[in-house]
Amino acid sequence: MHSVERTSALYRPASEVWEWAITEEGINHELAPILRMTMPAGLQGKTVDTVEVGVELGRSWILLAGFLPVDYDDLHIEQLGPGMRFLERSRTLLFSVWQHDREVVDEGAGCRVTDRLSFELKPAVAWIPGLAALGRAVVGFLFSHRHRRLRGYWG
Repeated sequence: MHSVERTSALYRPASEVWEWAITEEGINHELAPILRMTMPAGLQGKTVDTVEVGVELGRSWILLAGFLPVDYDDLHIEQLGPGMRFLERSRTLLFSVWQHDREVVDEGAGCRVTDRLSFELKPAVAWIPGLAALGRAVVGFLFSHRHRRLRGYWG
């Protein structure tokens, strides 16, 4: 498994950041303008902490610049909690395992948001030289961008 981790300190209460970050609007604000993520029909209007844990939730499309499909995510929330935390363990077009562990915790007058990403390339592409390093670089860039957007929104 390859991994990337990003952490940001925000000057807002953890509960406020969590409530927004687990919505479709919050997720897509973090990804914009690079990507947009669709929600499966059964999840529209729901948040990460209101979905059924341990079952596949449907396919979400990852859209470059908001309209060009470049990947998909067969969503699966494996754990919720303890506290303000989720663990998504899904499959995508390139990754046989895509794992996103997000935790939001109170810290001083604000909170700390940590994203831990782990992934494993599908065997059909894992043999390509440099693809794992490219994957780490792209995932690292994307989550650095998401954290810049979080800091910009929450201060």
